Parts: sequence; C-alpha cells; structure tokens
Amino acid sequence: MLHITIDEIQNNLLQYLLQVEEGESFVIMQGDKPIAKLTPVSSVKQLRPFGLCVGEFTVPDDFDASLPDDIISGFEGR
Repeated sequence: MLHITIDEIQNNLLQYLLQVEEGESFVIMQGDKPIAKLTPVSSVKQLRPFGLCVGEFTVPDDFDASLPDDIISGFEGR
C-alpha cells in the first residue's frame, strides 16, 4: 500500500482515482501521521455460506409463539 501526502492527492486526484479503480490502495499522510485510506469499493457482495452456524444453537419449537401479555404491555408502554 502506497503512502501519499495530502498535497499529492490534491494535485493529482484524477490520477490516483484511476489507480484506485484499477485496484490500488493508498494511505493518505499528513506529515508522518496516516489520516485516511483510499481503497477500491468492492462491487461483489460476499454472501454468507449456507449452514454457517449448523450445530451451534437449537431453535426451540415455540420460538414464534406469542409473547406473554406483560411483555407485550411493556413494549406498548402500558
């Protein structure tokens, strides 16, 4: 990952954006301090694999049963 100064990016913004579009990443520096990272946006959304948590928990048979009246009243502010 390349380091560039604020002045460099201000003077050559289009050049750096074209490089980012090609996959390059940059750390923008202010003096010796990194202040931002310029990276390409991933256009491919990664899906979670099916069955990722198999066996880690058990869903009870009544998980979709109605809540008790006192809990519903609490949500409704009564």
